[in-house]
Amino acid sequence: MMKFTNLHKLCATLLVAAMLTGCKKDFLNQVPEANLTNTNFWKTESDLKQGVVGAYSSLRGMGTFSYWLFGEMRSDNTTFQYNAPQRGQENREQVDQFLATSANTLIQDFWRESYTAIFRCNDVLDHVEAIAASDAAKKQAVGETKFLRAFYYFNLVRQFGGVPLRLEVTKTPTDAPSKGRATADQVYAQIVADLNDAVTNLPDASAYGAADKGRASKGSAHALLGKVYMTQRRFPEALVALRRVTGYGLMPTYSSVFSIQNKNNMESVFEIQYYVSGGTNLSSNFMYQFAPFNSGTIVTQDPGTNLTYTSGWNTPTADLIASYEAGDQRKDVSLAEGFTAPTGFVAVPYVKKYNQGFVQPGQTNVNFPVIRYADVMLMMAECLNEAGFVAGGEAFQLLNEVRRRAGLAPKTSGNPVAGLNVSSQEAFRAAIEQERKIELAFENHRWYDLVRTGRAVEVMNAHGQREVSKAPAQFPAGAYAVTPNKLLLPIPQREVILDNLSQNPQ
Repeated sequence: MMKFTNLHKLCATLLVAAMLTGCKKDFLNQVPEANLTNTNFWKTESDLKQGVVGAYSSLRGMGTFSYWLFGEMRSDNTTFQYNAPQRGQENREQVDQFLATSANTLIQDFWRESYTAIFRCNDVLDHVEAIAASDAAKKQAVGETKFLRAFYYFNLVRQFGGVPLRLEVTKTPTDAPSKGRATADQVYAQIVADLNDAVTNLPDASAYGAADKGRASKGSAHALLGKVYMTQRRFPEALVALRRVTGYGLMPTYSSVFSIQNKNNMESVFEIQYYVSGGTNLSSNFMYQFAPFNSGTIVTQDPGTNLTYTSGWNTPTADLIASYEAGDQRKDVSLAEGFTAPTGFVAVPYVKKYNQGFVQPGQTNVNFPVIRYADVMLMMAECLNEAGFVAGGEAFQLLNEVRRRAGLAPKTSGNPVAGLNVSSQEAFRAAIEQERKIELAFENHRWYDLVRTGRAVEVMNAHGQREVSKAPAQFPAGAYAVTPNKLLLPIPQREVILDNLSQNPQ
């Protein structure tokens, strides 16, 4: 996604233009802003750029909530800090405990925001050819919006299964009803088609100037395509796509990946951009949501922001904490097992990875990684292993390069240390799962990895039993009773009624 320096300039320019227009004698002849339509808006290259920015902008809102709620907190990596005095957020807890119903407002929000984003992509694609813009600008706009549309649909299909395919702009009320739910295969076919078009139209990341770092690139599209193919268990095709993600590399240390000074670094294939500057609020707030609600200002170091019921979420679980090997440098970067209050140590874990300071009270500049090159390397290793186990082969090299940066010893076939011995295809699958769990913790991959590998029901039921055993009275009946049907979210009841959609069995 684009670095928001340009977006700030664009917003400021629009504001100044509006003010100047109001001072001119012919202001009565201006088209009222409330009356802007597709007919009088989509005219210039500036309009095209604004449309593309709109397609990106949906990422920010979903990135600060929906993506981690449904992609990480549903997994065994994180849970929530139980807030006994404040019981107004049960809808979040229900997602974590597999008790969410079709009436859950957060599921409705995720659905609505995703389709709003898709509409914005469709609006650009519907008008791009008629705009007076250079061919290069049009080509890039097509590439970016098709990448984004694929990304939005990828999240929908992984969470709901088959969903309505809306590929055209809704222009009249009669266009509003969908054709019903497409099959999951049909949705994936559209995602693949969009990503192949994106690959054709997007430039390499290196072609972007400093002000545009973070936009979707050819590498972003290849990487997402590889992830899509892996989700479909099309490993040979996934490997071809992932090998085409070139020009990237691992940062020298794990901590440097997430430093606020290194946004859009050499390891970043795609990340959601957040920015605070000059009163413009395009900020993130992860450290506030993930800090323990009873930590005051100790964790955030922000005296101007009081933590409330909106804090204490995406809390690292005991399962995850126990998964770290001794000496793994990623642990201290990623999480803390508690905080020290004036009364002593409080053992409430929290995510540290996004705790990089604030710019203004409640506002941070911290981006959220969507795909990193470490993720690409581990996906390639998995694809190679699925093609056939090779002791000491390329898959081991990729796995151990990621481990080496974390300060860990390599895993090898026949290693005399039991924890480092990987001597079969199945053992390598387990090693990859473990490495992805730790390397990509709190980056919204764990839930999707469990589902695509067929491990979600087994892992989440075992995890749930351990969670409930700690404080049985805090858990409603049926919590963590995970069945295959529970792996998909229910379709929001509002959509079932208004769009006549079939419901997912629960």
